[in-house]
Amino acid sequence: MQVTITARHFHLTNAIRDHIYDSVSKLERYFDNIITAHFILALENNMNRVELVMHIPKHNLKSETAEKDMYFAIDVAVDKMEQQIKKMKDKWTDHHQKRSLKESSSFVYANLIERGNDRKTIKIKRMLAENMTLNDALAKFDEINDPYLIFKNLETDRVNVLVKKDENHYKLLEP
Repeated sequence: MQVTITARHFHLTNAIRDHIYDSVSKLERYFDNIITAHFILALENNMNRVELVMHIPKHNLKSETAEKDMYFAIDVAVDKMEQQIKKMKDKWTDHHQKRSLKESSSFVYANLIERGNDRKTIKIKRMLAENMTLNDALAKFDEINDPYLIFKNLETDRVNVLVKKDENHYKLLEP
């Protein structure tokens, strides 16, 4: 995490700088993906204003506070940021606990690997595996132009791949 400090209308001391580094380091315990933390410290109307802007992937978080004591203002701003980070981490955790498309049994992932000169390109095609019997799959296979058909076999409850060998011959792959 990159930490930047901007001091407005006062001289930034090493003690304040050290206090900021100590305070912001505790935020990394809750969230590892913090990219930058920018502290803007200002002395305005005998109040110490602290603004903390954190950049994390896909989001910018901001907390502000104004207190009589600069150290206390820094602590309050970091505490507010800590609450926001915990809330965001909970959202991310809840989101990832939901069943993803990859875990869904109705989707099948077919990976196509192409070899170029020295680079390898992987194209991922997401397909919906329809539930049908083998006879239904053969009937549907005549309607489509693809060289294969991926379906979920109702008899075995597994994903199968039907490949057309020639006009009258098919190959059934049961992984």
